[in-house]
Amino acid sequence: MITKEALKNQLHDFPSQFTIDELVERLIFIEKLELRIEESKKGKKIDEKDLLKEVDKWSK
Repeated sequence: MITKEALKNQLHDFPSQFTIDELVERLIFIEKLELRIEESKKGKKIDEKDLLKEVDKWSK
């Protein structure tokens, strides 16, 4: 889940004009990143190889 604060920060960093697709892509990325941070705090970790595979999928 994305917080209002995270959404505000993302909108602040965007150029004055952008597409909805660009916004959605960025929000999905941020949501996945925040999820992984929370999982890490709970002790759930993945190895670097699996992480790189997952990040590669995000960028497609």
